Amino acid sequence: MLIHYTWHVIVDLIQIKKSDSCRETHFYLLTFPSVSLSQVEVYSVTVDCTVTSRFAHTVMTSKAFNKANSSQEILFEVELPKTAFITNFSMEIEGQVYVGEVKEKEKAKKQYEKAVSSGQTAGLVKASGRKMEKFSVSVNIAAESNVTFVLTYEELLQRKLGRYELLTRVKPKTLVQDFQIVTNIYEPQGISYVDAHATFLSNELLPLVEKTVTDRKAHISFSPTMEQQRKCPGCDGTLIDGDFIVSYDVKREKNLGDIQIVNGYFVHFFAPELPKLPKNVVFVIDISGSMSGRKIVQTREAMLAILQQVHEDDHFAIILFDSVIETWKDSLTKATKENITEAMDYIRRINSRGMTNVNDAVLKAVNMLVKDRQMERLPERSADMIILLTDGMPNEGESNIGKIQENVRTAIGGNMSLYCLGFGNDVDYSFLDVMSRQNKGLARRIFEASDAVVQLQGFYDEVASPLLLEVDMHYPDNAVDSLTTSHFSQLFNGTEIVVAVDIAYIYLFYSDLYGFYLLVQGQVNFTERLWAYLTIQQLLEKSKSGTPDEKANTTAKALDMSLQYSFVTPLTSMVVTKPETEDSTSSPLIMDVVPPMSVDFSWVERHERHVACVFFCNMYLFLSLYSGAPAVDGDPHFMIELPDRGDALCFNINDKPGTIFNLVRDSNSGILVNGEIIGDKKTPPDGKINTYFWRFGIVHQTLGVRLEVTLMIDFYSFSYSVDLLVTKDRSLTVTLRDSVKFVILLHKVWKKHPYHRDYLGFYTLDSHLLSPGVHGLLGQFYHGINYEVADLHPGKVPEKPDATMYVKGQELNVTRGWQRDFRGDVKNGENVPCWFIHNNGTGLIDGHVTDYIVSGLFKSV
Repeated sequence: MLIHYTWHVIVDLIQIKKSDSCRETHFYLLTFPSVSLSQVEVYSVTVDCTVTSRFAHTVMTSKAFNKANSSQEILFEVELPKTAFITNFSMEIEGQVYVGEVKEKEKAKKQYEKAVSSGQTAGLVKASGRKMEKFSVSVNIAAESNVTFVLTYEELLQRKLGRYELLTRVKPKTLVQDFQIVTNIYEPQGISYVDAHATFLSNELLPLVEKTVTDRKAHISFSPTMEQQRKCPGCDGTLIDGDFIVSYDVKREKNLGDIQIVNGYFVHFFAPELPKLPKNVVFVIDISGSMSGRKIVQTREAMLAILQQVHEDDHFAIILFDSVIETWKDSLTKATKENITEAMDYIRRINSRGMTNVNDAVLKAVNMLVKDRQMERLPERSADMIILLTDGMPNEGESNIGKIQENVRTAIGGNMSLYCLGFGNDVDYSFLDVMSRQNKGLARRIFEASDAVVQLQGFYDEVASPLLLEVDMHYPDNAVDSLTTSHFSQLFNGTEIVVAVDIAYIYLFYSDLYGFYLLVQGQVNFTERLWAYLTIQQLLEKSKSGTPDEKANTTAKALDMSLQYSFVTPLTSMVVTKPETEDSTSSPLIMDVVPPMSVDFSWVERHERHVACVFFCNMYLFLSLYSGAPAVDGDPHFMIELPDRGDALCFNINDKPGTIFNLVRDSNSGILVNGEIIGDKKTPPDGKINTYFWRFGIVHQTLGVRLEVTLMIDFYSFSYSVDLLVTKDRSLTVTLRDSVKFVILLHKVWKKHPYHRDYLGFYTLDSHLLSPGVHGLLGQFYHGINYEVADLHPGKVPEKPDATMYVKGQELNVTRGWQRDFRGDVKNGENVPCWFIHNNGTGLIDGHVTDYIVSGLFKSV
């Protein structure tokens, strides 16, 4: 009789109340028996990270083998950034893959408790430092068996001090046969620099970091052999123990932002290069008794360094507080060399003493700024801020936390920013966090460590250079279904504003003032996940404040989205369960291996330069612009509508897949349009392979435009003279400045159709703006055509009579039929009666169809 073991995993994020009444986010903590490394071989550790437009998708995989002749409990443990959301966890044991399911916290907890009470194994996530959280899971593995752990998490990289940083913490604790860290970065805007380093890199390991950087892509890898991992010859210790850090930034040039669009979602990144605003900063420093010793020494050192960085156009003040509030000067002072020197002498003399009166100290700083504003002592265009440093609980004067927050919020009135630095482990960080967020600021914990001075300086560097205040990002109401936060109290140099939007449709054009980068790409909808990621994070923040009803509503929305997008958040847990026996009636979560999200970078090579465009606030209902004009659609059907005659001509072009035809060529205006056809997925039973247009190349040499439109719309090089209107899952309208409009319709076919595939239709608007010399399969008909039809007689099909057409000096046998026009109804189309010209339009088109074949998408005949 086979005996089956059982286990249960819960990835859970909960609130734990600390003894000092401080509420922080911590993680579920359980313990596991230790396993001898001699009995368990960890033979593979890989970290595969893909960054697409700042959104990082990381997959950590660890493989282990139980070498013992009895079952062993094996621990999988990784650390991940605190800003990341776990999106998947799976284990492969004995050939079976078990994939986690994200559930509402209470439901998951009940399942967890039921499993644990029956003796099953559990997993955990717990806090483990300043920037990281620890995830670990233990599972019982049979003798001489393998186990594979796969953890996936996602995060939006935040720009700080002019760079994005991707941190991977690696602590294998043993030599690993297959050890590899791989990072692929793709930034459509272009990459300005990439750097890779690690806290454990020795001179011997440094050359093993391989870095390949092109204009928009970067590939970084680190893969030391077992010998290269050894601490010393012959020993089993490993050098790999610490942080592997990749930092980079994107090209910005003169453009102020960029937009990434995928499948109806866009993300707007905004990081302008602007002159810094002068700032008026009041430093409010806790010198109570709890700050004695190392803390006060480090505070002095940090303030001395910070004062040297205050810009000469700034104004500053210093307030010290314990039981008593003490000011260096009664008002803010301009940061001249003399004043900075005097302030540094003052800081050198501070010592700890007394109790902690936070309320009066902050209110004193507010009043000082308000008074100096009223007296017009400060520049009109400048940023007001208060930086509070404290290490403990208010215990002098007003000590009720809620009342202090209310007093400060009322006094500030939205007119300045409050930044709170919580020094050490005893501070009520939640109190500071809420108070700063209520007043357009943020809080930061300063850890008691040898680098506390560096932490303090680093925070000041982040907020030292304001660029903009009260930034509102406006988008057309009729084009936006929903968006993340679009108002920002301030923007600092080296940072970035990010807005993600669920769009209905967008009209974009170029402005000389702003430039943006647009990418429409359908392979991986990272923008939708990024939108969800930002939305959930912001909902979680909003749920901390407001009325009870507002908190409940935002919490409910955050929960729904967490479940929909499978994010492990403070409201959800991830559960993995294995059934007790093979014939168990319970439903195990056994699924196929979920492959990591990846991006095919091969198509990036085709991009040459940026597309510059910004949102235009007046949306056009483009369907009303349609009028009769030559078009090509279907497999492929060319249709020449002639409104003056109330008639239409049509013909098909049949050739082998991959053939590129010239559709429009106007030498006078420099406009060129070519299209490439593609065939069915495979040959249908009737043996006839249908062909369709699947990509178009559009050139306007005079304006410097070169555009490629495919089923996955890509952009080549652009000047700033093209307007683009994207309608979700429907069409793209291209308007060349003061010239013709082209409309490309997207036809979606059932994905599982055995033969047919998606294709594009091409329609022309305002063709009268092209010169009389325009030519091409479509272009030759833009200015009309003379013909006569006579001798109507029955054809092969009763409802489709034949006739004789006199055109271009020739007599052609034509058939009365119809073609579908999809401009009004993309899905079903509308039947338009037309005279069908046989044999690839021979006799109607100039020359032979082969005369229109070109060698490349942007080549002329």
